[in-house]
Amino acid sequence: MKILLVEDDAAIIEHVTHALAAAGHQVDSVKDGCDGLSQALAGDYAALILDRMLPGMDGLEVVRRLRGEGSQTPVLFLTTMSGIDDRVEGLEGGADDYLVKPFAFAELLARVNAMTRRGRSGATHLAVGDLEMDLIRRTVQRGGKTVELQAQEFKLLEYLMRNAGRVVTRAMLLENVWNLNFDPRTNIVETHMSRLRGKVDRGYGNEFIRTIRGTGYVLRSD
Repeated sequence: MKILLVEDDAAIIEHVTHALAAAGHQVDSVKDGCDGLSQALAGDYAALILDRMLPGMDGLEVVRRLRGEGSQTPVLFLTTMSGIDDRVEGLEGGADDYLVKPFAFAELLARVNAMTRRGRSGATHLAVGDLEMDLIRRTVQRGGKTVELQAQEFKLLEYLMRNAGRVVTRAMLLENVWNLNFDPRTNIVETHMSRLRGKVDRGYGNEFIRTIRGTGYVLRSD
């Protein structure tokens, strides 16, 4: 598949490009955030690997502008910024995954493959009762009314809708929505769930998102 690498470290560019090419992928690379945004919008890429700290335009701003233009190309941040707040900010900004330098190439390849599989998988439209999600246009409606969601709220609702009727635990949400395989000991899940409920359920007679005490959450329309 065709991958765009936006990175200003020459050694990393050489290493990643060579390794991805050896795995059968075509790689284009640029060193500047502005150039990365232009090329990502103009090219037909299966995935984008992006540094957070770039000359010209910060990587986070690149992703925000990509999403603002309607691009749904899967994005992996590759960065030295390893704090929980940094990860959350990157994912809420519209990235799909986050890998901290230094990294093992095997993990990078596995994450890129997982991102692109998610992008190709399943239906482009999800519906639970009168709640509808268009995965192409990135829109959500309930009862025919548009629900405005932030990037991470959209990912959270998508996961709940894909698992409608099933109880999902906090650990499942952290791993599948925030790509965290450990508990950061924050109320990140609870905070986002509260905001999502306020947008999806408030003002409607039937609440879809329900708390299963001591277990997790479930989305159902009955």
